[in-house]
Amino acid sequence: MGFSIEFRPAVLKSLQHLPKRDLVRIRNRIDDLATHLPDPAITKMKGENSFHKIRSGDYRIIYEIHDDRLVILVVKVGHRKDVYKKLP
Repeated sequence: MGFSIEFRPAVLKSLQHLPKRDLVRIRNRIDDLATHLPDPAITKMKGENSFHKIRSGDYRIIYEIHDDRLVILVVKVGHRKDVYKKLP
């Protein structure tokens, strides 16, 4: 049973400004999350937060896993140089 994917409104807005080639790669990676969730112990970010991350080229996808509702909430997508700044 797969997870459903939800996006924060800011993520949808930031995806509009990405290059088409990178956008296709990121979209495929997010779709793959719904069916093949990577090991949460490996993708968990350090610190006192509930965020996980995966790589897509030079971009990073930051997300939260809500097991009780079977939802993956994509929190932020951005270039690796500045995606970790100002996390919600």
